[in-house]
Amino acid sequence: MFKTRLLSGIVLVVIALVLVITGGNVLLGGLLIVSLIGMFELYRIFQIEKSPAGLVGYLAAAALYGNLWQRFLQDSMAFVMALLILFMFVYVFTYPKYKTEQIMAAFFGVFYVAAMLSCIYQTRMLENGAYIVWLIFLCSWGCDTCAYCVGVLIGKHKMSPKLSPKKSIEGAVGGVIGSMLLTLLYTWIFRVQMQIQIQEMLILACISGVGALISMVGDLAASAIKRNYEIKDYGKLIPGHGGILDRFDSVIFTAPVIYYLAEFFLP
Repeated sequence: MFKTRLLSGIVLVVIALVLVITGGNVLLGGLLIVSLIGMFELYRIFQIEKSPAGLVGYLAAAALYGNLWQRFLQDSMAFVMALLILFMFVYVFTYPKYKTEQIMAAFFGVFYVAAMLSCIYQTRMLENGAYIVWLIFLCSWGCDTCAYCVGVLIGKHKMSPKLSPKKSIEGAVGGVIGSMLLTLLYTWIFRVQMQIQIQEMLILACISGVGALISMVGDLAASAIKRNYEIKDYGKLIPGHGGILDRFDSVIFTAPVIYYLAEFFLP
């Protein structure tokens, strides 16, 4: 199992490197595929993965990414309301085929998976985005690693005993601090290429700290959904890791945090 998990993890990292380094339409298309798979995994829980409601969700995700490509719609709220109305059309004219929670899950999936993951592309498109985008992975997967190490060493107080008994408050603090230190190290190494000073490095470290904290919420949120529906993994696409949502649960929450904070605080 360890060998399988390691090999699939290496393949996953290589794919992520190729997509993010290349950027542009390659990254956008890759994220769309990842989003559609993630939505399929989520929709499968609610038994709508092959239904008209699911199809509307997939098409909405494609439209969302198409808008990032060509910018044919400027008002994001118009998209949200139009999508909700469209789902209500499906709900009403196929009644009583779907339960209310299935329609809400279909609507939720577009934003929980596709919209939030699209922030990886939007971060990549920022000034210095080729470097800043890596903070999304650094403060989600880095936080997870640091939190685990600190939790094993000194973890005593349970953070969420019913939802995730192995996670500790000490581990969470270690994860946040570890992510900030990793960010400082990362930005120091690439300070010349990024053309940033100490002030910007500290801002990015603080942004990573916030991202790391929220990444734990993403991890726990994904676990809560699985526990509610009594499933172990969202899928089996990535051997040893589960599905897309199992591996990207924290990244989903970290991506918009890094994007919006970097856009707002960096000059």
